[in-house]
This record gives sequence, structure tokens and C-alpha cells, in this order.
Amino acid sequence: MEVKTFYNLIEWTRELHAKLATCLAHCASRHDDERASMLLEYLASHETEMEKMVAAFERQADPKAVHTYVYDYIPHNPITTHLVCDDHYAKLDAGAISTEVFDFHEQIIDLYQSLVGKAEIREAAELVQSLLAMEEHETKRLVRQIERMDDL
Repeated sequence: MEVKTFYNLIEWTRELHAKLATCLAHCASRHDDERASMLLEYLASHETEMEKMVAAFERQADPKAVHTYVYDYIPHNPITTHLVCDDHYAKLDAGAISTEVFDFHEQIIDLYQSLVGKAEIREAAELVQSLLAMEEHETKRLVRQIERMDDL
């Protein structure tokens, strides 16, 4: 997807979360390790929740903000992660799975942080700040939940 406006950015982010959720769920039943399988299931459900949260931004965002162009402010392929739905995550241990998913979220956070100061209108800056706050909060929540799983 080519990202030209903030609406495209939101849609693209929503699709990334959806693809990751699908891929994680696909691998959960294929993993030999029960702990890693449970982690994949949890991560898939969390990514599905995040997809819904991002979709809410699509519906509720200020029209002035979503139609603002961002094309010049972001790299053409800013997020790298394994989103081809093969058995990639089924071959990783729980630590490597967590590392990849956390890296995915950090890349989104970095992208939003870079856009906060570049938005030219107040409504767009507020939209990106809200997306950033949601992504940061959910990533922190995810880290805490996975740490709790490790404690068990």
C-alpha cells in the first residue's frame, strides 16, 4: 500500500497489525513447544485488538487530519518484519518470537515519533500523537503481560 495521507498511514498500520495477527495465529497451532504456542496465541489476540483500535482511529479521526499528505515525511517501506504467513514463527523459540514482535512495535513507534514533529497542521499532529500514545501504551502492556507469562 502506498502511504500518501494520514488516512493511508492509519489503514496501512491497521493492515500490518492484521497481517501479524494472522501469521501468529497460523503458527500457534503448528509450534511444537506448548509455551511458544500459547505465546503465539496471546500475541495474535493482542494484534487483533490493536487492529481494532487502529480501525477506530480511521472512523473517528478529524477529516482535516486524515486527508493531510504525509508522503514526503516517511520512507517508502518504513516497517520491516516477517509478514509472509509461512511457518516462520513456528520455528522460533518464545524469546525470539517476543523479540520480533517487540521490534515490530518499536518500528511503528519510531515512525510515529518521527511524524509528530513534522505534521504541519494541529489536527494531524494530534492524530499522530494519539496513535503514538496508543501504540506505546499497548506495547508496554504487551511487554508486562509477556513478562508475567515468563514468571509463571
